[in-house]
Amino acid sequence: MGESIEDLTIPKDRVTLDADVLVIGAGLAGIYTAISMKRLGLRVKVIERAPEVGGVWYWNKYPGARFDSESYTYMFTFSKELLDEWNWKEHFSAQADTLKYINYIVDRFDIRSNFQLETEVKSARYNSATRSWTLTDSNKRTYTSKFLINCLGPLTTPTLPDIPDGHVSLTGKRVGVIGTGATGIQTIQEVAKTAKKLTVFQRTANWTAPLRNSNIDQAEMESIRERYPDIIRACKSSPMGFMYQPDPREALKLSREEREALWEGQYNQRGLVKWVGNFKDTFTSQEANDLYSEWMSKKIRARVSDPNVAKKLIPKSHGFGTRRVPLENGYYELFNEPHVKLVDLYDTPIERITETSVKTTTENFELDVLIYATGFDALTGSYEEIEYFGEEGLSLKKCWERGPRTYLGFAVPGFPNMFNILGPHQATGNIPHVIEYAVEWVSTFIKYLQKHDLTYVNPNAEGEEKWTQHVYDCTKTPLSAKVNSWMTGYNSNRPGKSQRRVIRYFGNNIEFRRRCEEVAANGYENFDMK
Repeated sequence: MGESIEDLTIPKDRVTLDADVLVIGAGLAGIYTAISMKRLGLRVKVIERAPEVGGVWYWNKYPGARFDSESYTYMFTFSKELLDEWNWKEHFSAQADTLKYINYIVDRFDIRSNFQLETEVKSARYNSATRSWTLTDSNKRTYTSKFLINCLGPLTTPTLPDIPDGHVSLTGKRVGVIGTGATGIQTIQEVAKTAKKLTVFQRTANWTAPLRNSNIDQAEMESIRERYPDIIRACKSSPMGFMYQPDPREALKLSREEREALWEGQYNQRGLVKWVGNFKDTFTSQEANDLYSEWMSKKIRARVSDPNVAKKLIPKSHGFGTRRVPLENGYYELFNEPHVKLVDLYDTPIERITETSVKTTTENFELDVLIYATGFDALTGSYEEIEYFGEEGLSLKKCWERGPRTYLGFAVPGFPNMFNILGPHQATGNIPHVIEYAVEWVSTFIKYLQKHDLTYVNPNAEGEEKWTQHVYDCTKTPLSAKVNSWMTGYNSNRPGKSQRRVIRYFGNNIEFRRRCEEVAANGYENFDMK
């Protein structure tokens, strides 16, 4: 993967196609794909259903939406100019500023004309005769290209009723929030500031820990910028792409005092260090995880005045860090406030929702506003919203009925010239860093195909079988693969998804990259090309 991607002459065999590359999705992945394809000299069009670019950072405008990764790690690193020019305002950027950053990238690299917005793709069909893809949108318009790159995002299909978009003032209102995942926790903290009364409907308690956000002044920003090389190196060398390494010691081999010294120090630090920087056995040994979860439980009990409320806020179905950990600023203390009430839906399930209230088995809660923070149909949900047809009319939905099967997470047998970025069975973690690697790997592969006058690429069954087996093997060790969560494909609100499925890659990013590099070094083995 050593050649520059700017030095390629593109064959002129594309006169009948609308583009060389069609990209679905204008989030971070779609944006970097557009930049990379343009650098290759390819004609690229990005199709997006939203009226603006930004993906998850456009759609998620709920109160309190922000990073829980440090701003200066949740960013692109491919351009020194971009690193030099952009100033972060907070250690954990709010949604509005993040969207400004994304739009700055689009304009900085002059790709806005490559986006077609307010266009929803309904189907994608491969044509074997022309070795090309045809996309059809909701208005029956069609678009053709040699390559199709899906940048759909892992968390873009919300589990929601069909409610029109819009913002309302919550000041002085009686507000209910259903859900206490990452979205719910961020929303609850913001809504509680102005609501007259806030009722939190919790089905499953979730672990959360202090964010410890603060502003970044110009002097601190310059200091951070000087440390960018070290920060980037740390992210690239860590298992999940964050700036923290797991502590190499094992919790079970240390004294209680030694364990708690690390935990206390991390608890008082900002960010995800208390999750990704923990002892190396914390998320593979149930005994070690139980010790940490109990320590975290004590922190919750100390912050919540009512022991019964504290008990309900402590998760029982999973240990700390075995689901994605959201971060908070004063979340637990909110439940000490007289205008905030916790309703445990395991004790008193919702029976009915009316225009003015939520009725549980024991009480009717009159509300002015009800907020659904009920999560996403993760990873595969966005693929199910589009009908994909490969060779001989092969349906992707049918192929994935029992769970996704891919090669490297990038490609699916029977769907030639199609690549997925951030799709099932692909490395995850710090999203921009994962995107950069995935897009660069695919870009280099497309350059290879163009250089060798190859117009067809399709992973074979052997590659699919080997990779899928590796993905399944990676689920044997981490505790996170053994609990119900979006990371294990579990969604009780979606038909057919109330059982765990292996939809994500549970291996680490370093091993993922090593295997992908090996495939490339061996002439892209297990890809059929012609």
